[in-house]
Amino acid sequence: MNSQRKQAYLILAMFASAMALLEAAVVVYMRRLYYPESPLDLFPLEFLNVYDPTLELAREIATIVMIVTVALLAERTTRTRAFAAFAFLFGLWDLLYYAWLKVLIGWPRNWIEWDVLFLVPTIWLGPWICPALIALLFVIWGTAVLLSRSNIELSKRGGGVFVLGSVGGLATFLQPAIPIWWVGGMDALTRYQPGTFWWWLFIPSFMIMAAGLASCFWPQAEVSGRSSISS
Repeated sequence: MNSQRKQAYLILAMFASAMALLEAAVVVYMRRLYYPESPLDLFPLEFLNVYDPTLELAREIATIVMIVTVALLAERTTRTRAFAAFAFLFGLWDLLYYAWLKVLIGWPRNWIEWDVLFLVPTIWLGPWICPALIALLFVIWGTAVLLSRSNIELSKRGGGVFVLGSVGGLATFLQPAIPIWWVGGMDALTRYQPGTFWWWLFIPSFMIMAAGLASCFWPQAEVSGRSSISS
């Protein structure tokens, strides 16, 4: 059983590595298309005037579907382990995506450079290091669960704490664009320049997410068959 878990873990890592390169290549092409003179500078968001939002929306949804599908194929013994497979795959993909961008075009140029993080259901903005930290958390936690010989289970309370932190983190990524879009519409959003990021909310939200995930390793959480996130 332990060898099977290691094999599944390595397959997930291989898929994440290849998918990260594919995603990075697509973004490099998009930057050269939309910013031919300065592909390293995303702001102002002029690409919003010319890109196909429906196609981009479909691409991002397809990416998530692919990650979920591969995670479920690799691990379905319990819901906790299935979620750990998804978290590990998503996290490693995201970390290697930024690593590939650094190799291919030398971006990001500093630790707090802003990025367009996601476009579903609306545009997510913030320093790239923030999603990278979440991705690192996912990789560490997913690895610990997937390679553990114990019956690790995430309790309902731990899952709720994680969701609470996730909502706070999501708010930090959505807040830069929503007020501008609400008041000035798409024209105002295309002229947006990075401003103040809600570090005051992101940092505690990240810590809450970490605490929620880490709770499954606390002695009282390692009770077989009593988790709402187990099969």
